[in-house]
Amino acid sequence: MTDFFIYLLILAGSTYLIRAIPFVAIKRNITNVYVRSFLSYIPYAVLVAMTVPSAFYATGNLASSVIGLFVGGVFAFRDKGLTFVAVVSCGVALLVDLILTLI
Repeated sequence: MTDFFIYLLILAGSTYLIRAIPFVAIKRNITNVYVRSFLSYIPYAVLVAMTVPSAFYATGNLASSVIGLFVGGVFAFRDKGLTFVAVVSCGVALLVDLILTLI
């Protein structure tokens, strides 16, 4: 049981340090255009890295997941709303999954 708390403290400390070091190390505003541009894309990259792999296995059928993800991407690039894209891509994935189970 004490090993658990040691591991927990190490994990908490490393997580805290990863978030605290940039605040301590960088005292002034970042004025470099390239660094600011790079930092502005980090939230999107993290969101994609977290959601896309799970989207491939969301239905249990890779074909329906890929088709649903593709349809969602098409509507997202056409500037449709988030709710619309989510509902349409889920509906398409469900429809393809139902068709594939009937075949």
